[in-house]
Amino acid sequence: MELEIRNITKTYANGLKALDHINLTIGKGMFGLLGPNGAGKSSLMRTIAGLQAPDAGEIFLGDLNALTQKEELRKILGYLPQDFGFYPKVNAVELLNHFAILKGISNRKDRKEIVDGLLHQTNLYEARKRNVSEYSGGMRQRFGIAQALLGNPKLIIVDEPTAGLDPMERNRFHNLLSEIGENTIVILSTHIVDDVKNLCNRLVILNSGQIILDGTPNGVIEDFQGKIWKKQLDKPDVESAKAHFHVISTHVTDGKVEVRVFSENQPDTGYIPVESNLEDVYFSSITEKSPAHV
Repeated sequence: MELEIRNITKTYANGLKALDHINLTIGKGMFGLLGPNGAGKSSLMRTIAGLQAPDAGEIFLGDLNALTQKEELRKILGYLPQDFGFYPKVNAVELLNHFAILKGISNRKDRKEIVDGLLHQTNLYEARKRNVSEYSGGMRQRFGIAQALLGNPKLIIVDEPTAGLDPMERNRFHNLLSEIGENTIVILSTHIVDDVKNLCNRLVILNSGQIILDGTPNGVIEDFQGKIWKKQLDKPDVESAKAHFHVISTHVTDGKVEVRVFSENQPDTGYIPVESNLEDVYFSSITEKSPAHV
């Protein structure tokens, strides 16, 4: 089964064109959707999930028309939005059981087995009697994945799932997503480059509602080898570098500013070549299309 996104366009009432003729085919595995805030990532996720209608285009999950067969879509969709709210004073078992009923799992014995299994899978079983509203950020995200997995979905969408998590929780969450992605279409929408590098076998960079890069993490990094240069500058010289070269990022070190530049050839004396990484690819792509981000 594949997800087919055909010519999806969305413009909001204020005139913002959030999605501009998006075309994608996504198969099983972890698919990374990268982009800065406001790039259109959440708009695309909400459209795929049937939470908003596009102005034009089609979306198919296998033979199912996701835009017209919304009830059928919900039965095979797992969705973890960026802001996942919780009922107060309800523990994890009760809340997951409630979601399972809404998902159509009506048999009590089957539902208990499924709920217990998901709590074990997300390492929340020992905390199942605690109110979800009292969970840490990482535990809440793992609970969010548990509810998204109800009903054995064919497509799972997770929107900015690791923002704000500490390194240990982030690692736990990565392991969980990797396990899920072996047999399911999983779309990971994020602005955290390392999440995509560590998890995804394919990525797209979205900016200003358009796809500006599509490939594998290793493939796009290889394409940028030999084109990334760095130099340490005094702070007053940074603006001059930005005026003359495609500066993709800057980092302050020991009072100096390390400038990284994208260029087919050595930009100027003193610039040395460096190994490219996915962050270079990301920043180069979005700054080329939007110089204001430099």
